[in-house]
Amino acid sequence: MPGSVQGAQGSGDNIHETVGAYALGILDDAEATQFEAHLATCEWCGQQLDELAGMEPMLAALADLPAAQGTPAIGESLAAKPSSNLSDRLVGEVVQHRAKKSRRNFFMLAAGIAAIVAGPTAVFATTGGGDNDGGTKTGEVLAANPARDMFMSLDDKVQRTDASTKVSATVAMQEKAWGTQAVLELKNVEGPEKCSLIAVGKNGERETVTSWSVPEWGYGIEGAKTEQARNPLYVEGGAAFTPDEIERFEVLTFSGKKLVEIAAA
Repeated sequence: MPGSVQGAQGSGDNIHETVGAYALGILDDAEATQFEAHLATCEWCGQQLDELAGMEPMLAALADLPAAQGTPAIGESLAAKPSSNLSDRLVGEVVQHRAKKSRRNFFMLAAGIAAIVAGPTAVFATTGGGDNDGGTKTGEVLAANPARDMFMSLDDKVQRTDASTKVSATVAMQEKAWGTQAVLELKNVEGPEKCSLIAVGKNGERETVTSWSVPEWGYGIEGAKTEQARNPLYVEGGAAFTPDEIERFEVLTFSGKKLVEIAAA
């Protein structure tokens, strides 16, 4: 897959293939400027860019790991058990080609891993439906949720339901060498909304653990018409605090409204 806009322009419709290289941030300034001019008038490329927007950070994280450290487990976490051999091979190739800094092969690896993430064995998929069907149009959970599985496996949990908003949150914690890994279970939150989980230290410092969007049908809504809306949200993140340094967690909207506050102990 070409990494140069000029090369793509020379072959007509092949300029569309450059969207992957642009999403990964591996075009130089001149190439990126040329492609952006095309992107402004191409709806198809805009849609593809949205789908590939999250790939570069994931590949960078994989490629920075030594080949001998933990790649099988990482590969398996990319999808709901597609094939351990396939996942291991793709992760190994990311490491190898990142070291060689090969633009063409690096993007081909991105496409390969995207096929796992977006394929029929992926954690999330899209199903058809109307705009007002309570969430069956997009984002329906079809397979295992790694964040939920991690939440279930952790014993250290704190929970609270806010008396005013009725939002219920449970935070599962695990101490790591770098700080605290946290998994949030969130219920009875309505959308559309954008939210963050904040860890507040005993020293008064605040750290964003993770953030997410709430679709219009919400999460964990008891009595909702669809399973999608009834399911809680599970989302994972981390903080530099150790668990004993955290005083509380807060779930806030991007506008600053506090949905629920959970004491850490």
